Amino acid sequence: MKIIKSIPKNDGFYMPAEFSPHYGCIMIWPERGDSWQYGGYEARKAFIKAAEIIAKSEKLTVLASEAQYNNARAVLAENIRVVELSTDDSWARDTAPTFVTNGKTIRGIDWNFNAWGGLVDGLYFPWERDRQLARKLCDLYDVDVYDERDFILEGGSIHSNGAGTILTTEECLLSEGRNSHMTKAEIEQKLKDTLGAEKIIWLPYGIYNDETNGHIDNICAFTSETDVVLAWTDDENDPQYKLSSACLKALENSTTADGRKITVHKLPLPKPVLITEHECEGLDTMDGLPTRTANERLAASYVNFYISNGAIVMPFFNDKNDEIARNILASLFPTREVIGVYARDILIGGGNFHCLTQQIPLGIPFIK
Repeated sequence: MKIIKSIPKNDGFYMPAEFSPHYGCIMIWPERGDSWQYGGYEARKAFIKAAEIIAKSEKLTVLASEAQYNNARAVLAENIRVVELSTDDSWARDTAPTFVTNGKTIRGIDWNFNAWGGLVDGLYFPWERDRQLARKLCDLYDVDVYDERDFILEGGSIHSNGAGTILTTEECLLSEGRNSHMTKAEIEQKLKDTLGAEKIIWLPYGIYNDETNGHIDNICAFTSETDVVLAWTDDENDPQYKLSSACLKALENSTTADGRKITVHKLPLPKPVLITEHECEGLDTMDGLPTRTANERLAASYVNFYISNGAIVMPFFNDKNDEIARNILASLFPTREVIGVYARDILIGGGNFHCLTQQIPLGIPFIK
């Protein structure tokens, strides 16, 4: 592995779309007690289902701690690789490397990570094992890596159409706990340079009460170079209505980097998901303080799906909109099977299936 100090865009590298071909995917076995209630056993059931779906069409690697390696190996299918590698939590989207390509070769980007806000409003401390993960994975896969440790970024805060356009949110990337020493223009230029982009579309907000400060992958995602899904509610009394409406306006007033109109498909939200007292009691404290409180609204969204080579893994909530959302995604991904997995126990941890995964694009050294 070579650590590279140059600018990815100047080297001809860019972030491909998630719907482009993958070599594989990275996931991290759930274990952390203040994220996963009652030992994480229910969350692992959903994790295993998602992993098995993904592994049918791409090479899946699951990272597990020394303490959990044997448990993970015992229950995961034989075609899933399990690697002992220490992390602080299970959100591979935000801690694994962002992979970029020049159309032939794959490289990783090693961002700085501070648990979604550091000492300002981060979710845990310490986070050093997560901070080291991207470079360790590039070493494991023998992929050269760009050193971007001067910039705090999580993979869930960016979404690419693979053709020069990146989606993100102002709520997240302009938050005080990330790169507050930089202006919006400086952050935008950084994204263009590192992701090989020509245009950044800034949506104002993410999902209501999203503790990541409004990651893009919970509110909006590209399904093609010119199509997006947007989390939506028609209930004007729901605080999400104003947030989604502002995002819709931003999208309707935007085009892709090459000037094409963006088509917005509204993906209905499930009814508000509120954590119960029983669920809260199953969570460890963080520095003696509870990580959740009863009746807290969780950031449930169908947009937090993963696009594998052969399927879409989407969260289900036993809600009337589950099938409506699935049908919308099926119309947008006609060559992939859209599979819903009950995800309440994943959501309690703070994210969903897109947050749990990081795709590895095809390219050298990942040629099948």
